[in-house]
Amino acid sequence: MVINVKLLRLKIYIIANVVTFAVYNGEKLFYFRTPFQVKRFKSVKIQFIKGMKIKSFLFVAIAALTLVSCGKKKGGSLADLQDNLFAVRTVGAQSADFQTTYPATIKGIQDVDVRPKVSGFITAVYVHEGQRVNAGQVMFTIDSETYRSAVRQAQAALNTARTQANTAHVTYLNNKKLFDQHIIGQYELTTAQNAYSSAQAAVAQAAAALAQAKETLAWCSVKAPSAGVVGSLPFKKGALVSASNALTTVSDISAVEVYFSMSEAQILAMAKTSGSASAAIASLPAVKLKLADGTLYNHPGKVVKMSGVIDPATGSYVLIARFPNPDRLLKSGGAGQIVIPTVTNNAVVIPQEAVVSVQDKFFVYKVGSDNKVRYTEIQVDPQDDGKNYVVTDGLGVGDRYVSIGITKLTDGEKIQPITEEQYYEKIKKTAKLGEKQSTAAGFVKAMQSK
Repeated sequence: MVINVKLLRLKIYIIANVVTFAVYNGEKLFYFRTPFQVKRFKSVKIQFIKGMKIKSFLFVAIAALTLVSCGKKKGGSLADLQDNLFAVRTVGAQSADFQTTYPATIKGIQDVDVRPKVSGFITAVYVHEGQRVNAGQVMFTIDSETYRSAVRQAQAALNTARTQANTAHVTYLNNKKLFDQHIIGQYELTTAQNAYSSAQAAVAQAAAALAQAKETLAWCSVKAPSAGVVGSLPFKKGALVSASNALTTVSDISAVEVYFSMSEAQILAMAKTSGSASAAIASLPAVKLKLADGTLYNHPGKVVKMSGVIDPATGSYVLIARFPNPDRLLKSGGAGQIVIPTVTNNAVVIPQEAVVSVQDKFFVYKVGSDNKVRYTEIQVDPQDDGKNYVVTDGLGVGDRYVSIGITKLTDGEKIQPITEEQYYEKIKKTAKLGEKQSTAAGFVKAMQSK
């Protein structure tokens, strides 16, 4: 504020809540700071006598400001000093089209680790990273000499067992003839019969050992468990591996599953609306996938399932959306964002900057007919776009609320409503004035222009 008294000019402003006076006499610029503070002020009108000195001038200015700040006792109003202009918006119904995004991880519908069943050195690698393989295709071979020896040993044991079985069979037939001629008794015949049965069992046991040895030998050829794309190959030819080592991963990416998380509160709110969690999942619209480069994947997906337990570390559920992948563009292990659209008709939509969030509760400053604000709790839809809320309770069409500057408000405070355009225009004017006052020369020029 500037006071014209011939050559004397006065500017009153706030720096760090301290009232400061700047007096210009046409030649020099003087600054004075008061020993008291105020939060904000709007205007101060001070009358001066022609020719008064700077000391008297400053004394009158301080006295006048002090009297105004005590206006409640002297018949004035503190509001005269405060900037109580706030942007107010009136609630109107509209169609809300939100898109909520969630960080996501991409996996094939079947990601299978390829592990050897036997230990040994890798003698050959028949695939490379990114190669498509069919189920049963040989991917690696393990040194098989030890296992071939085991097969030969098992074959020899089987031959021995068969020979012993033949001998036992001949002995049994001979004893049976002797028994029929009453040369030997029942005991001798039964003993020969049991020996033959034991020999037959030994043959079966040796045959099983041979089959196991052959199967173990076959395991030296590591085959693809399913059709898909080969992942990384951390083990090369000559590496010693065992069943604890994953040689690679085969991923079936004909379709992909995208994993993302939603909070327990969101799932509960959706379940209450739809009747159950499964019904809520089924009612979700088709979702989109934003890729790592920021583009949208050109095939829509569908949320198909949800984990049955809550992750105790994050307090959230894991949901899975399935996307077709005919072009094999999506790869297992990739990252992206799930985009869930939400369309609500006749909705009450307010900006999030007009809402105070306290311990999962939401509040706004509703403006009454007397222009006094009321700290009012509202209910919002759990789905939002990060900029706006859809209010489900607490605000109705026609209600007014403070949309900007709510941090300076207190419950029951009386304000002077203005439009958001007027509020921003006021900020622009203040910024321009601040630029002029950033230097002493600029301040003098601002003074002389008044």
